[in-house]
Formats: sequence, structure tokens, C-alpha cells
Amino acid sequence: MSRTIIVSNRLPTKVQRSAEGLTFQPSEGGLATGLGSIYKADGNVWVGWPGLFVEDPNEQAQVAERLQADSMAPVFLTEAEIRDYYEGFSNSTLWPTFHYFTQFATYEDAHWQAYVAANEKFCQAVLALAGPDDTIWVHDYQLLLLPEMLRRARPEATIGFFLHIPFPSYELIRVLPWGAALLNGMLGADLIGFHTFGYMRHFLSAVSHMVGYSNQNGIVETPTRSVLVDAFPMGIDYQRYAEAAVSAEAEAHQRTYRAAMRGVRVVLSIDRLDYTKGIAQRLRAFEQLLVRHPEWSGQVSLLMVVVPSRDQVAQYQELKVEIDELVGRINAQHSTITWNPIHYFYRSFPFEELAGLYRLADVALVTPMRDGMNLVAKEFVACKTNQRGVLILSERAGAARELSDALLINPTDLNQLVEAMHEALHMPEDEQIAHMASMQALVRQYDVFAWTNLFMERLAYSKIKQQTMSTDVLDAEATAQLLRDYQAASHRLLLLDYDGTLVGFHPNPQRANPDAELLQLLGTLAHDPHNRVVIISGRDRTTLEKWLGHLPVGFIAEHGVWLRRVGEDWSLFQELRADWKPELRPVLEQYVRRTAGSFIEEKDYSLVWHYRRVDAELGAVRARELMSHLTFITSNTDLQVLEGNKVIEIKTAGINKGTAASRWLSSDPPEFTLAIGDDRTDEDTFGALPPEAYTVKVGGAPRSLARYSIASPADVRTLLRSLQKETIQIGIGEER
Repeated sequence: MSRTIIVSNRLPTKVQRSAEGLTFQPSEGGLATGLGSIYKADGNVWVGWPGLFVEDPNEQAQVAERLQADSMAPVFLTEAEIRDYYEGFSNSTLWPTFHYFTQFATYEDAHWQAYVAANEKFCQAVLALAGPDDTIWVHDYQLLLLPEMLRRARPEATIGFFLHIPFPSYELIRVLPWGAALLNGMLGADLIGFHTFGYMRHFLSAVSHMVGYSNQNGIVETPTRSVLVDAFPMGIDYQRYAEAAVSAEAEAHQRTYRAAMRGVRVVLSIDRLDYTKGIAQRLRAFEQLLVRHPEWSGQVSLLMVVVPSRDQVAQYQELKVEIDELVGRINAQHSTITWNPIHYFYRSFPFEELAGLYRLADVALVTPMRDGMNLVAKEFVACKTNQRGVLILSERAGAARELSDALLINPTDLNQLVEAMHEALHMPEDEQIAHMASMQALVRQYDVFAWTNLFMERLAYSKIKQQTMSTDVLDAEATAQLLRDYQAASHRLLLLDYDGTLVGFHPNPQRANPDAELLQLLGTLAHDPHNRVVIISGRDRTTLEKWLGHLPVGFIAEHGVWLRRVGEDWSLFQELRADWKPELRPVLEQYVRRTAGSFIEEKDYSLVWHYRRVDAELGAVRARELMSHLTFITSNTDLQVLEGNKVIEIKTAGINKGTAASRWLSSDPPEFTLAIGDDRTDEDTFGALPPEAYTVKVGGAPRSLARYSIASPADVRTLLRSLQKETIQIGIGEER
């Protein structure tokens, strides 16, 4: 029976050492809540660090036994790993970089080595538990390398990965010396999830620029697999917060605080101590509210809760000092005998008391400088069962993509924040209800359980899609069978694409001419009377004839427009027209003007826009635009738009490599057929051939109709040399 294994840096239970021994305290976090139904199910398990340095083997056994009873398995980190992997690379390199605070990032190779080693430790812990049919769900920035490590050990495993923090712009990822390794680590997963489409877009851009893999509609084509990338905004346990807000305990806390606040309006701020949260900026904005709008003096207070976090780290110590000084100065300057502008708590609160604070507040101030999602905003909304209250939300929090009925602000714009607070305190009750009702409907529907179910459904879907579109690698065993079938056949057809197959791509297509080895290989194969070698290419017939016309090979040029058998003249597949070119060429010229490095190639009956030399991200964007533009203007015509490898071509519909190959097959059916190609246009060839044909996709073959895949043009040459060797051993012209 297949199981689900969840992996995160921390377990949903915190182990602590006290005078009485070890204590085990469940986490209140949203992730633990959402995944509770999964990891607590029969046989499933959650793998992670228990949050405590445990060195003694007996104590480790005690912890493992206790956690096993709760469906958890510990990964014990050494003090050095906690320092270098967790506090070092994870929190001093990745955290500031991913949150756009690169001034705080460190780049220590020793920390990177510790990060690699710790990910490997997690990998071994998972492998010790995971069976071949199990699903593995990896979480967050501390384990970016783990999916690829698991993939190497279990190539067929079902692996999901979710990032809970922002994924930054490619320009920040490229700053990291290990950026490409981190991206490849994530790409070991079958499904990669982010909170927002923006983070997803940044990731795809980084993959395109730094790893060179193409993507379309959120699917990254790696050399071996298709990886699905999608946005899954994480929710909260809405019902739990809504019920807690009206519980007797929460209402008692609410009454206590309201009495202490003497009936003033309450602006609530709740955050962990972190430089990404914008806490100091909030304090300055609240002070300016009192200065610019003195009518609020004595009428409104800021209730600020700061939960201690990493206060041994220099930046956090400095932030704590700054917050303390700001609170002290603002209270000293503005407080009266009966009123304090700021009520400041540097501690965490129990769940019911927290719900009471949410219920009490007139305004919630959730203004991080950068945040992956920010569940505080959703918790506040859920607790407002009476629908009175206003949420002020940073546009840089992932939650802003959903909670558009909040007052959205730029957290670095102090003036905007001040006026947002003023507007929130003045907002009429009916307007508050309308905004809150809209947000509650969304937070209720897309709760943490819906998030979990959706991710798992998409992970299962991505695996099924991979399997239905997958091909087998042309390994040694398959190659040996291919050679045996080749040797046994007396009548063979070899359909060989040119660019990306026989030769690698060149920034200037006219310089991708054949080298001496390729000419010799093709010559040997083509001179065997049992072979028909056909070059099936998108290139124009003039170039193909110039480069290969002296060889006894057949040609299918311009994706099937022109055909030439050995010893014959060129012929059109069917009568074609080119009178459409003057109308469509200006469209391509416009894209050339807008896209530096692109150019137009004109063939007899087609036009091609090349963008191989264009910046990768810009080229992808322009290609999407042009495809959409051309598809629209060629609808209801006899033209079609083809997308190849860094090219877009306009040609007559109904003519492609597949239809041309079918004509070649029908006129003289072979006993053995081999077709090799590298891009979408070659899929037509693969689809037109009988199932027993050897069809081979170059460059990896996720999502291909080919039976087999092969890595590169260099491997194609190796295969052709093997065929050449068979030809020479048999003896050219020898009768069977």
C-alpha cells in the first residue's frame, strides 16, 4: 500500500529539555494543521528535525520512539549543522535573499557545504522509510536540494515540493553562487508549488536563464521529465479560528483587554521579530498618524505583539533595540495620564487569547516588506465573525493577491500607510461589512484543507501525465535490439532531422553546416543499397542541397513542402501559394524591431521568425505574443503557425513532416524504420510512423510521441556510428 511521506525542516512537535526531562509540545502552525489529516493517517509519516540538539544515543532512541507513536520520524542535527546549515545557509543566505534583503545575506562556502550535507541527511532518512510507490512531499527553503537527491535515488518516485516563502526575481537568484544548483534541486520534484503566480513566474524565469530549460503553460521540460509548476495559495483552518473567536475564553480575554484599553479604538499588529515584517515602519507610521491627525490622540491605540525570534542574531538584536526605542519614544511624547498610544508585548500568546485580540481589533495592520503568504491577515478575517473591522495589508504579501478587499498599501510608503489607517478608522460600518464578507467567503472556501487536497490532486495528475507522455531512454539494451533489427532488415528507412539532431544549434543558423565526420557517416549509411537515408528538416531546400546535395540522400525540406528523392528533381508536396507573405511579413518585421537579436528567414512557401539569439526571458514573452497574434490573423485561412526550437514558422496548413514521411513510407514500405528528431515539428513524424518503428526524441523526451529518448546530438552521432559499423561489417552491397 502506498504511503505519503511529508518532509520539512521542523516537525509539527517541538521537543524541549526541562528539569523533569524531555517534553513534547504540538505545533500550532498552519502547516501542521493542514497536513494533520495526511501524516496521521495509517502508515504515513512526517520526517523532520525535532527542534532540539540531541547527542546521547539513548535520548535519541527515546525521542524517536515517542515521535513514532505520533506518526513522526526525527532527523537529528548536530550543533555544527544547526549553526551552519540552519542558522547559516538557510537563514543567513536564503532567507534574506528570497525576501529581497540581500544586504543581510552571507555567502560562506562552509555554510553551503553544510546545507548540502544536511539535505543529504534528510534524504537518507526519507529513503530509509519510503517505498517505491510512496508519495513524498518536501517543504520549504531549508530543503531545496532534497527533491533532486531523492530523484537520483528513486527515479520513478512521486515527489512534490512547496516553497512557503517568496521566490524572488531572477536577478537576485543569479547573485547566489549556488543558484543553478538550487534550481536543479527543486526540479527533482514532479510538482513545484508557490503561494502566488508572481513567485511561480520568477522561478520559471530563473530556470530559463540559469538552467536553460524551456517552459510552456507552467511545464518545465527537463532532459528527463516534465515538471509541473503551479500556484497554490495556502489557507488557514477557517472554522477553528471562527469558532475560537466566539468562545467563552476568547470573549473573556476580549473583555479584559477592552477594559484595560478604556474603550479606545484598537489597531492590532502581530508579528514574529523579523526585519522582513516592517514592524519599525509601522511604528513610525502610527506616530505620524497622531501628528497629522491629532484628533486620534486619546482615541486610538496600537496594540503591538512581537513574538521573539532569533534574538541572538545581530540584525534581530538591532531590530529589537530599534523597536524598543521607538515604542519608548512615541509613548513618552504622546501618552497622557489616561491613555497610552502603544501597548507593546514581546512574547507569544495562547491561541484563544490571540483570537480574542483579533476579535477586539478595529484595524489589523499587516504590512510586511515581503512575505510569502502571511496567514495573520487570514486569521484576522476569520475571527471577525461580526464582520466589523478593516484589514490594512501590504501589497508585497502573498495574501494580497487574494484579499483584494483589504486596504492594500506599499509598506515603504509611509504617507500611504498613515492615510490608510486614517481611512480605516473612518470607514463606515456597512462598507466594513461588505469588504469583510467578501474576504471571509474567499478565506472560508480556500482553507488549508482545500490547499492540501488541491496540491495532492495536482501531484497525482502530474505523475499520470508524465507516465502517459513518457518515453524510455535509448539505453544499451534498447540500442542492442535496434542494431539487431537493423542488421536483420534488407530494406531500411532512416528519417533524420538536421538542426538539434545531426548538429547542435548555432546562434547563426547559416553557420551550422555539416562537419567532415557527419558527411562521412551519412555517406557510408546512404551508400548501403539496403538503406534509404532521408534528411527531414525545416530548412530551405537551397541550403540542404548546398550542404548535403552531393550525398545519395533524400530530402524533405521546409517541414514537408519540398521533396527530393535520390537522383530526382525537387517537387512540391502539393501546389502551394505564397501570395500571403506580403501581408504577414510586416507582422514579423514588427517583432524583429521590438526584439533585439531576432530575424526573419524567408523560404519558398513559408516565413520563419528566429529568436535563438534573443534574451531568454524576452524571447519567451515575444514568442507567446507572436504565436497569439499569428494564430488570430491566420484563423479561417489555409495557413498554420508552427512553433519549433526557438523559431515560429508560418506555412500552409496540412503539410508537415508527418504527412511527407507518410508519403515516403507508402510508396516503398521498409522493414526497418528509424526516425530521429528534437522538437515539436518532429512529433508529426513520430505520430505518422507505425508503432514498431524506432522513433527517438533528442534532448530528453518528456511529453513526446517517440518511443525512445536520447540526450544530445553527440549521442545521435554515437548511434549512427554504431549503424555505420554494422553496415561495414555486413559489407556494402552484400546480398542477404
